[in-house]
Amino acid sequence: MTTTTADRSTLGYALAHDEGEAFWLAGMLQTVKIGSADTGGRYGLIEVLVPPGLGSPWHVHTDEDEWFYVLEGNLTVYVGDTRVDLTPGGFAFGPTGVPHTFIGAGPDPTRVLVGLSPVQFEGFLRDVGHPAPARVLPPRPAGPPPDPARLAAIAKRHGVIILGPPGPPPGR
Repeated sequence: MTTTTADRSTLGYALAHDEGEAFWLAGMLQTVKIGSADTGGRYGLIEVLVPPGLGSPWHVHTDEDEWFYVLEGNLTVYVGDTRVDLTPGGFAFGPTGVPHTFIGAGPDPTRVLVGLSPVQFEGFLRDVGHPAPARVLPPRPAGPPPDPARLAAIAKRHGVIILGPPGPPPGR
């Protein structure tokens, strides 16, 4: 099914495994499968390739639900004080206002679908991520990590409050 960008929200579309707009962010490959422009901002779906030991910072969405469905590998998800270890077919839900994080937990990268409603995180991905020149994990950065205050300010503009690094709940 071939459609133009303007037609996608009303006519539908299909993407192959390696299609979609891809970004490198936080050591992960993140591919937008359906985004804000396609749904009027109602929802989005991003395929994320997560290396072992990496993940999202602890964060909370002020007006966005987030869910995770593992396709390949192992993913540890913390939602509030609850830890869930997911394998292929596993699902977790992070509702609006509840702090959460995820971490690649296997010996190999994890491939996970991340759904968002309404979709706001996509704006953060576009503002901070880098277009991926290839559908592979990004090389490990050689320089210093990004400035946390700058990232927090950009995240807040997109309805995300960063609370801390990936891992168990802060103070646990």
